[in-house]
Formats: sequence, structure tokens, C-alpha cells
Amino acid sequence: MKAKNETEKTSDALVLLDRMAGGTLELQRLTEKARINAAVAQLIYAARTEAGLSQAQLAAKLATRQSVISRLEDADYHGHSLSMLQRIAAALGRRLVIGFAPPAGVAPARKAEPSMLERVA
Repeated sequence: MKAKNETEKTSDALVLLDRMAGGTLELQRLTEKARINAAVAQLIYAARTEAGLSQAQLAAKLATRQSVISRLEDADYHGHSLSMLQRIAAALGRRLVIGFAPPAGVAPARKAEPSMLERVA
């Protein structure tokens, strides 16, 4: 039987980030910012690959360079703009959906699986 102060072992990056942030508000804020940047980068990558496009092909559709797409898909990049996300969504035949969520630790009234980038019907 585990002692109460022992934490369960995990390789879940989000759980580990939460543990590292601890109780400090500044670390929690930075962790949330990093989580958002990583999520946006992953959404762009997933939408692009689902569309069967390379970074260069998406860049051509946006009249930009492949290196810009690479940077946007980097989890450490924190310059995502709403206008660029809208351009990417349009180039991929999708629409951009943005929403607000309750603070961490507060359960939403209903469970939803929203996607920031959805197909245009």
C-alpha cells in the first residue's frame, strides 16, 4: 500500500507539467501558456497532415514560406495570431472555432469535444 504523500508514476506530460507547476501562480500561468502553444501547434500539424499537405504545400496556399509553417507547428512558438489561424483554416477548407473553458480543476457542465479547426460543410 502506498503512503499518502507518494505520487502515482506517470509518463503523461500534462500531469507532469501540473506537478512541476505546483502551487505557484506564476509557474501555473507559464505552464498554461506552454500548454496552449503546444495545443495550437498540434492542431495545425494535425489539420495539415489530415489534408495530405506538406509544410511547403500549405505554405504555397498561404503565399508564405515553408519555414513559417514549420515555426507555427513548433510547440515552443508563441506568436500564433488569430488572422494566421483563420488563413490556415480557410486554406484547409475548415473554419476556426474558438471557445472559453472553465478554470483548471472546475468540471464543465457538459462534456464536449470541441475542435479549433472543423471542416466546412
